[in-house]
Amino acid sequence: MRWSRAAVGLMVLCLCSKSAVPADRQNNEWKLAWSDEFNGADGTGPDPVKWSFDLGGGGFGNDEFETYTSRLKNVQQRDGNLVITAWKERYTGGDGIARWYTSGRIKSKGMFSQTYGRFEARMKLPLGKGIWPAFWLLGEDVGKVGWPQCGEIDVMENIGEASRIYSTVHGPGYSGGNGILAKFNLREGERVDDSFHTYAVEWEPERIRFFLDDALIVERTPKDLPAGTRWVYDHPFFVILNVAVGGFWPKYPDASTEFPQKMLVDYVRVYARAS
Repeated sequence: MRWSRAAVGLMVLCLCSKSAVPADRQNNEWKLAWSDEFNGADGTGPDPVKWSFDLGGGGFGNDEFETYTSRLKNVQQRDGNLVITAWKERYTGGDGIARWYTSGRIKSKGMFSQTYGRFEARMKLPLGKGIWPAFWLLGEDVGKVGWPQCGEIDVMENIGEASRIYSTVHGPGYSGGNGILAKFNLREGERVDDSFHTYAVEWEPERIRFFLDDALIVERTPKDLPAGTRWVYDHPFFVILNVAVGGFWPKYPDASTEFPQKMLVDYVRVYARAS
């Protein structure tokens, strides 16, 4: 989910081979460093020790239509999941501007960040024209150096395609519409909205590998960057989960888009390499 996003240039990759990474990461290769299982009481918000909210509207550089709120209506724990819900409703946020959609966006900034490791989330996605769910990482130094100098790793984005996701890296000289992007098609008959899937990134010095259900999507290294640009993935990044409504890339809801739209997150887990 780009910090400032324009229309996206596509580089197509579709790989369906299985990796050998076990489902249980707590082993000689990986050790759990941080997680949220979202097992709080039904109807409660996300753990404030682990998450805070991005609030407001204004498009977030992407011409999004929603206002993000901290209301339980938009973000709550239920049945062992985090549920982020986008609604079609007239709502006036803190900026005093009435908009026609609300949703939620939470982040671990200031509470948890990590350099390198495996970041994964098990999720069931919403689906509809103009609906834009995402699981992504942003450089902890964004407030100091700005975007895209801080770096951004989009583990998973969906733009209303039932059997396709996107994984992208953004940095100085390769951001927005020039982000280095791969799209990945699920196996025949699988959809992002009718079952849970695990979306993950394994990040090491000068290497970032993206996975869906342990199938390798793509590997990125400094060799993939445009000439004269920098690899900026060598410092702590924090986690963001959100559901946007509208934007330059997914376009905008129409009469076919049903509301509410719900993203269910079973867990977020972050591992460090065992040494």
